[in-house]
Amino acid sequence: MAAEYKDTWISAGAKGLAIRFYYFPFGTKHIAYGDISSITRVNMGALTGRGRVWGTSSFRYWASLDPQRPKKKVAYVLDVGHAVSPYITPSDPEGFEAALAGFGAVPVEAGGRGRLI
Repeated sequence: MAAEYKDTWISAGAKGLAIRFYYFPFGTKHIAYGDISSITRVNMGALTGRGRVWGTSSFRYWASLDPQRPKKKVAYVLDVGHAVSPYITPSDPEGFEAALAGFGAVPVEAGGRGRLI
């Protein structure tokens, strides 16, 4: 049995991902692993995601609520086949990736620099 991942905002379990406070003003987004066509790991910088606590300015990505995002360095972009891709920042990137692999999600790709969100 694969190990689940859970932090304040994101959980990865047998049924898929749950991203808490994804929708404004509140609401959880559930994503089945089969709905994810790619997962890209990106390094965030001051202008590429770290300053965005929630929302977007580009409308290509949507950053779920994470007040700790300015202190984090790694984000994940999930391609779910829609015009807007979820942009998430797990507290433990290695644990998150291990859970994804254990549940059979698509492999995480390295994406280099963050996205302008």
